[in-house]
Amino acid sequence: MLRGILVRWLVTGTMMLQALYVQAQIGDYRQDFNKKGNTVHFTTTSAEVQVEFCTPAMFRVRASRNGSFAPNEPWMVTAYDWPAVDVRTKETTARFELQTDALRVIVNKQPFTIDVFTADGRLLSSESGAGALLSADSTGCRKRLQPDEHFFGFGERMDFLDRRGKTVRLNVERGSGMPHATGAYNILAANYSPVPFFMSTKGYGIFLHSSFASTWDMGSTVPDQYTFSAEQGNAELDYYFIYGPGFAGILDQYTALTGRSPLMPSFAMGLHVGTYSGGTWGYEQHTSVSYVLALARRYRELGIPVDILFLDSTWRLFGKNGGKGATSFEWRETFNNPKTMFDTLYAMHFGAVGLHIRPRLDNGLHNRLLDNAVAGGYTYPEAKGPGEFPNYFDSSAVNWWWDHAVMKVASIGARFLKTDEGSSFGHLANESNKVGPTGDAVRKLHNIFPLAYTKAPYEKFAAYNGMRGMNQTREGWAGIQRYPYIFAGDWPSEWQYFEPVIRAGLNIGLSGVGYWAHCMGGFERPADPELYIRWCQFGMLSPVAMVFGMDHPGYKEPWNYGKEALANFIKYDHLRYQLLPYLYSNAYDMYTTGMPLMRALVLAYQDDPNVYDITDEYLLGSSLLVCPVTQKGAATRIVYLPQGQWIDYWTGKTYAGKQYLNVVTPLDQLPLYIKAGSIIPTQPVQQYVGERVIDTLTLDIYPGENTAFRLYEDDGKSLDYQQGKFATTTISSNTVNEHLKISIAPATANYKSTLKRFLLKVHLPAKPKNVTGTAAIKWDYDAATQILEISGMPAGTAGSVDIVQL
Repeated sequence: MLRGILVRWLVTGTMMLQALYVQAQIGDYRQDFNKKGNTVHFTTTSAEVQVEFCTPAMFRVRASRNGSFAPNEPWMVTAYDWPAVDVRTKETTARFELQTDALRVIVNKQPFTIDVFTADGRLLSSESGAGALLSADSTGCRKRLQPDEHFFGFGERMDFLDRRGKTVRLNVERGSGMPHATGAYNILAANYSPVPFFMSTKGYGIFLHSSFASTWDMGSTVPDQYTFSAEQGNAELDYYFIYGPGFAGILDQYTALTGRSPLMPSFAMGLHVGTYSGGTWGYEQHTSVSYVLALARRYRELGIPVDILFLDSTWRLFGKNGGKGATSFEWRETFNNPKTMFDTLYAMHFGAVGLHIRPRLDNGLHNRLLDNAVAGGYTYPEAKGPGEFPNYFDSSAVNWWWDHAVMKVASIGARFLKTDEGSSFGHLANESNKVGPTGDAVRKLHNIFPLAYTKAPYEKFAAYNGMRGMNQTREGWAGIQRYPYIFAGDWPSEWQYFEPVIRAGLNIGLSGVGYWAHCMGGFERPADPELYIRWCQFGMLSPVAMVFGMDHPGYKEPWNYGKEALANFIKYDHLRYQLLPYLYSNAYDMYTTGMPLMRALVLAYQDDPNVYDITDEYLLGSSLLVCPVTQKGAATRIVYLPQGQWIDYWTGKTYAGKQYLNVVTPLDQLPLYIKAGSIIPTQPVQQYVGERVIDTLTLDIYPGENTAFRLYEDDGKSLDYQQGKFATTTISSNTVNEHLKISIAPATANYKSTLKRFLLKVHLPAKPKNVTGTAAIKWDYDAATQILEISGMPAGTAGSVDIVQL
């Protein structure tokens, strides 16, 4: 690292114009090369520099001009204490070499720069005489961009997937300006949940450990270099370098650093329904308990499985001080006896019922929450007074907020919150013209405010309910994956916003956030029924399935969009509930490895340039290739199949990978493919999770490459899984010569499973010659469906089936 180059951007209206480059130096190496534990220290002519190895494949770089380093913060990074790493050091006249089992890090003396190679000598990253900058305006770094290098990540962005040649500014906000007649904010500026982290197809990732707004020029200004800089003048540079080489390995380490997505309650894998309770903005007088209960009953009467219900803004009384942008925790007068409403919904077997809030406090008709919070010193101070935000960064303020505000609704049945408007701390709010606190300290806190704001109810409700926490939120930053889940924001029901919403899900998954949702059919305005159908197909095959809208009086309720839309909604809702064992097992993999549920194809196929710009296909879990139809009236669409063999879910036909297909897209069919070699557990449809005990699972087996699937089970509600109280069963499929062998290993369990047996459905092109098993099995082959069905396989114990093919 030496001379930095900073791309600063001046904002005029909605345009960002490049202003200038600022040269800065941290100088040449001077003295004090020493190693203590995992950390190597250097003194340059302008700064103190530390390189700390967290693992053999991940290290942290810190550079400070004032000679000291800031204390470790608790919001973005959760792991600071790392086991000892074997780092071999060597000094020559021109450089230092830091060698681990995975990396060879070259620290050049004059100028002071860092180049990174794999242990066997392949170049990963070079600073080419550039390196760190520490200026009065920013701290950042410049690195060489290799000819065939591409970049992915940066959080929930709706504009692009591959960031090569692009510039992006990361700062939590909705974006400014409404350039479209539909009233939507600019998708180029939407910044609900940015994450200062990317992964390179060269096999490494970089996480800028800063809460300040940052700018990333990924070859836009100078084609053979990229820069990143945080708007934190005269502060230290702090970033992590993570070697994979695969994207999965990079995400594993990044989420080990910033925290994993915990398991949500198993019922949270079912359908989430949001409601304005009969009255959106301008119709608040129509809200009522009776509307909410009638809505819930209708879902049950129509046989539409659903597990979670949340009441959005208009459940609450708007106070005089903050209006719609604040929360009084008092019910509107149209909600008579809300406790009975909660009791009735739980009697109807909803797993959780939640309420929407905004972060400011307000006084109501009966309670003076804001006045009391101010009197107790529990609000964050603002320039013109004591402020309206509870100080979510302070545990005593959080305790007061929970005891005196949230408990007003938790005590009568609310089990989670939708924490909206996390961007409004130090920024113009959506529902008011207020900015809130301002100043340098607030600039540092603005982007991590959503973490503090969501952490508070997530942990408090978990303790109070005695089960896993769950929180729905719109804004986030690095680490938000610990407080699931994120939803994509308020986008109109227009075709032009459909694919950008998909893109948002792909980007947030590439940034370490796995639980993600969106409003099926869009949020604002009535939806074209065809758009509603297509969007719901995608929504039911998303990490979190959520239907919610503010269009009065339709509200995205499926029966309001015609019989065909209702039938489609039920069909794909049933498909989701069948797939719950598959989704839940993949959610456990996400908890242990950081691999998201919704996976951009580049996550699994980073060496295939064909997938770098695919923003309308994704893998759901490890095996399902989902291809939403995003064009109105489309009778066909082009699908790209990555390497391998792929089976059409609807027809059973097998296709070779690495090719494009032009496929027919009937309105009731979303193109869906299964990767050959997959094992997919399914269960009977239930109207809600836990409706009945599941003692038999179906295993759909698609022979191909030798493969295995780890079925995961636990109690679905408690945190006992974090102490090892769960069961896993490994099912494998192996082909040798003409024999297909399916093996079921004994369950590894510290948890008593309810499963008694498996039904195997093996997808074969022809009837097998013979089928034998270790148990008293029965088998039958259906030539029409090309499915071999095998019954009689017990669960919990070892067993196998040998299929002799023709």
